[in-house]
Amino acid sequence: MPRGSKAKYTSKQKRQARHIEASAKRRGYSAKRAAQIGYATVNKQDHGGKKSGSGRGKTSNKSSSRAGGRASARSRRGGSRAAHR
Repeated sequence: MPRGSKAKYTSKQKRQARHIEASAKRRGYSAKRAAQIGYATVNKQDHGGKKSGSGRGKTSNKSSSRAGGRASARSRRGGSRAAHR
């Protein structure tokens, strides 16, 4: 399988990467860079891939999703954390 092939990604991983890619495009990244960000984030969350077979799953790391959600909420409520203390 050549480098850069997305054949081994699950449909869920591909869907997640597309959503992340769309978000990166809205933030001003080029289409190529946005795709790189999307798949890099999916790799980070799933520790490099999903393996088939019962009992072989690994828990996903959602820290990047959490950080993005928290940053988004922070910008919507007006910025600094000092306002809420």
